[in-house]
Amino acid sequence: MLKLLGARQLGGRDIRDVLAVLAADPVASCMVAARVEESGVDPRTIFGELWSRGGPLESLCFSGANLVPLRGSRSDMRAFAERAARGARLCSSLVGRAELTLPLWEMLELDWGPAREVRSDQPLLALAERPTDVDPEVRRVRADEIDVYLPAAVAMFVEEVGVDPRMHDGGRAYRRRVANLIAAGRAFARFEDGDVVFKAEVGSQSSRVGQIQGVWVAPHRRGHGLGSAGTGAVAQSIIDDGRIPSLYVNSFNTPARAAYARIGFEQVATFATVLLD
Repeated sequence: MLKLLGARQLGGRDIRDVLAVLAADPVASCMVAARVEESGVDPRTIFGELWSRGGPLESLCFSGANLVPLRGSRSDMRAFAERAARGARLCSSLVGRAELTLPLWEMLELDWGPAREVRSDQPLLALAERPTDVDPEVRRVRADEIDVYLPAAVAMFVEEVGVDPRMHDGGRAYRRRVANLIAAGRAFARFEDGDVVFKAEVGSQSSRVGQIQGVWVAPHRRGHGLGSAGTGAVAQSIIDDGRIPSLYVNSFNTPARAAYARIGFEQVATFATVLLD
């Protein structure tokens, strides 16, 4: 009967069930689990809302800067789409398991218009054992190195997302985000002659999983194994902290997929990302 009422916003009384759903799929839910484990389900502290139709054990979706479907049937995705389309669009992308994200986008596209890009096949990878290829020169970035690190971070973002993260506010918000990652010890780099030639970050970190993002190698150093060994070093750090290293990659990125396979990453699911203007 409750399902007939559509999607509702979850509150504190739902947190036990929410945590159970996130724990049942730790790699795919890392982005949301990182927020909920630290801050609960209050929209003011997780910078978004958690929705359900019939209770979290049946369906669950996070709505914030990203719209992330976590569990549910096709009819549940329709309820989430109806709620998302009810007001102004708040998210810049949809991301999550492909079997949930793509149907959700199919329903939203009628209201929101065409996407800037749909990446429908992104293998979600996890590493069960210590990496086989580790660069000993990759280390955590220090706070006083942000001005050297930031240009590499911007270059990675432009290559990966297709837009400049500095375009709206001169880069203040992006610099703040990068500074926060550095302060948390979650930005890694290899420096050569004072320049960054490899970088990566642990973008989301739950109690069980560290999700690697922003892997980038300077163009003049590509093809020398820095991406593979550098990512291996970041993965090793995550394992040393007692977590599972994870990342997702575009299916068409053959060099990256080969590099991650050399480290020992294996596919555990398929993600999809819908980038919006």
